[in-house]
Amino acid sequence: MKYIGRLLGWLLLGLNILIVMGMLFCAYSPYLDPVRHPVLACSGLAFPIFLILTVLFLLFWLVVYYKYALASVLGMVCCLSTIYTFCPLNFFREEAPEGSIKILSYNVMGFEADHPDTPDNPNMILKYLKESNADIICMQEYSAGGRLKQSDIDRALSEYTYKNHQKAGKNGGQIACYSRFPILSANPVKYTSEFNGSILYQIKIENDTILLINNHLESNKLTIDDREKYVRMIKSPEASNVKASMRTLLKKLSEAIPIRAQQADSIAQIIRQQEGKSFIVCGDFNTSPISYTHRIISENLTDAFTESGRGPGISYHKNGFYFRIDNILVSPNFKTYQCTVDNSLKNSDHYPIWCYVTKK
Repeated sequence: MKYIGRLLGWLLLGLNILIVMGMLFCAYSPYLDPVRHPVLACSGLAFPIFLILTVLFLLFWLVVYYKYALASVLGMVCCLSTIYTFCPLNFFREEAPEGSIKILSYNVMGFEADHPDTPDNPNMILKYLKESNADIICMQEYSAGGRLKQSDIDRALSEYTYKNHQKAGKNGGQIACYSRFPILSANPVKYTSEFNGSILYQIKIENDTILLINNHLESNKLTIDDREKYVRMIKSPEASNVKASMRTLLKKLSEAIPIRAQQADSIAQIIRQQEGKSFIVCGDFNTSPISYTHRIISENLTDAFTESGRGPGISYHKNGFYFRIDNILVSPNFKTYQCTVDNSLKNSDHYPIWCYVTKK
């Protein structure tokens, strides 16, 4: 009996070590070349699963045989920066000082275009933006159509004197910026995409000019049927469901990842070329923080959510896909405060993300 117990312990320890190795691989997958290894570059999406399993093993060994907990502890120490990027724990968050600028980024999913904006029946997304008190609002999947007109949007956001909205990609929706400060220029970032895009703005704030890039990076192009398959796989993980759904998901994800990586390279190049200038980069990256895209864009920037947010900050919340794919990044001369993914509004498939920013 003692021999069986010891054998079971070794088997569990072996499984624990395999899970830790999986966690390490996921944590460092952002350093893989997504063009050469598109499937492996998807691994960052699985990091939360391996992290949770590692923590469960840690708790188990602490109760059963504490020496074996070392495997989980060492693995987590090697992943500390990735863990903090994924789930920062800023329990004591500073209040934003007077004079801070509030930046808000939101994939508005077309404002629910069939929902009008009237005094008796307000469009909830427009109402939220109007009451947000943000100084600069960046929007993705911006469009006026159906029962909601451009004049309705401009009326609701009339406090914003300066605005720009233009097409993203060859056949995509629009990207928009509404600002209390003068928008001096707005130019598309040069990269190829059918439906997505990025816009570089110059914004005059008092005696300073900041550069702001509003992004809607390459979508994974999952159809409604693809998403339903994924939900069925989560709810009933039978072998046939898992195999078919995983094949479809990996195919779609691996097609989008190298395209998105090239877009990220274009954005990172602009940031490097303008080194020393005040930068804010925000928007829908369509990938998790544990990815090549996030790593390469944030290389010389600070992730506002990592610096002043709390928890996993899930910003996409539909069809069982729960990830933080919306971001605000700032140059080192900025400090951020109270970065928040606001899950109080569920009218889009994304939650808005906002933070306060001030010069150091």
